[in-house]
Amino acid sequence: MSQIPRADPGLICPLHRKDVSKVCHMCPWWKHVRGTNPNTGEDVDSWQCAIAWLPMLLIENAQQSRSAGAATESMRNEIVERMDIQVGVRRRLE
Repeated sequence: MSQIPRADPGLICPLHRKDVSKVCHMCPWWKHVRGTNPNTGEDVDSWQCAIAWLPMLLIENAQQSRSAGAATESMRNEIVERMDIQVGVRRRLE
């Protein structure tokens, strides 16, 4: 297992009420995240408290939900268009 890094000193953890450099590396909420920042497009590869990651992850989740909704609507429109074509072909055959 890789070594979990300590947080930079100076901030106080609101849960433990101690300096983050003394408690975060032992906390189960101290998480490593890799990916792309949805706000800036920059690569992310760092350790932070899960609570600190929440705003960025919520933004990413909203973007993915919008993308999935757009894909679903696009597929629906394609199906409706094809059904309209089939209905038109059947009417001509009758």
